[in-house]
Amino acid sequence: MEEKVSNLKPGMENIAVKGRVLEAGEQRVINTKNGPRTLSEAVIGDETGRVKVTLWGNHAGSIKEGQVVRIENAWTTAFRGQIQVNAGSRTKITEAGDNEAPEASEIPEDMPTAPEDYRPPQRNRRFGGGGRRFSRGGRGEEE
Repeated sequence: MEEKVSNLKPGMENIAVKGRVLEAGEQRVINTKNGPRTLSEAVIGDETGRVKVTLWGNHAGSIKEGQVVRIENAWTTAFRGQIQVNAGSRTKITEAGDNEAPEASEIPEDMPTAPEDYRPPQRNRRFGGGGRRFSRGGRGEEE
C-alpha cells in the first residue's frame, strides 16, 4: 500500500509512494564527506500534494517528466523544513499506468513539511540510509 504524499513524515523508512513526475532534473555529481555521489532531483505528485524526490546513484536521471511512477523501499528526510523522499540502491522504481495518478494540472501545490521542532536522529547515517545495511543479521545481499 502506498503512502499518500500528504501523509509523509520525516524519518519514515521502507515506504512506497506513487505519483506523476512533475519535474525531473538532470544528473549531477556532488562531493560528500564520503566522496563524490551522483544524484538527480524530481518532484512527484498525487491527489494530496507534491514531494521532492532525490534519486541517488543508478536511479539518478531515471525518471522523466509526465511519467507515473511507483517508488518502493524509499525513505524520507527533512531538508529546510520540507519532507523529501530518497531513492537509493535498494529502492525499486517502476512505471505505473497513466490513469493511476491525476493529471499534472489536478495535483495540489501542497508539499508536506516537517514539524518546526523536528531534529533528525543523531545516528551515523552513511549516505542517508546506512543504518539499514546491517539489519539482516550478517547475511549477504539478496539481489
